[in-house]
Amino acid sequence: MKKYVCECLGTAVLVLFGCGIAVLSGADLVATALAFGLAIVAMAYVIGNVSGCHVNPAVSLAMLINKKLTVKEFCLYVVSQVIGAFVGAGILYFVLSNAGIGVENLGANGFGTLSVAGAFVVELVLTFVFVYTILGVTSDESKASVAGIVIGLTLAFVHLLGIKLTGTSVNPARSLAPAVLQGGDALKQVWLFIVAPLCGGALSACTFKWLNKEEK
Repeated sequence: MKKYVCECLGTAVLVLFGCGIAVLSGADLVATALAFGLAIVAMAYVIGNVSGCHVNPAVSLAMLINKKLTVKEFCLYVVSQVIGAFVGAGILYFVLSNAGIGVENLGANGFGTLSVAGAFVVELVLTFVFVYTILGVTSDESKASVAGIVIGLTLAFVHLLGIKLTGTSVNPARSLAPAVLQGGDALKQVWLFIVAPLCGGALSACTFKWLNKEEK
């Protein structure tokens, strides 16, 4: 039970601080990237030893494919992450409303000037890089002490490219909650920010298994 509570808490922190700073900074490239990255660093060292600090259904899917999670655990992880995302987005909505700031923007993702195919490719590639890094750094126990920093910096890294293109999702839970509360085009387009990251996570898991398979 504790690991699911941790996943809920970690995702709430990620969405609240990541999306919150994105909104308050006007989607400033560096500030937003650092916000998401540092949120992961902080949570990794707090809940990582309990749940692994996935806080992302795409990461959990990769762990399922690599047999680090059972199907039941995967489903409970995803439910916990989605609940956490709504908690984080809900707190952000409440705070912005009370501050007299419009809540028509909660940091939801969108296609921007990209086509559907373009946005899909961006999210697929960014998620692949992010999840592949996670699989690599967590598979080597000698890197355990720096894993949280590496993963957080990688999330910031992919945000630097993706913010001006799609807002950078790489996380279905992070995208779903703000889109539901924000509504409009964000809600209409959220399907892509669920499907593409999951595809990216699955692709990274399969690639990692293939490249790291011992030669006979």
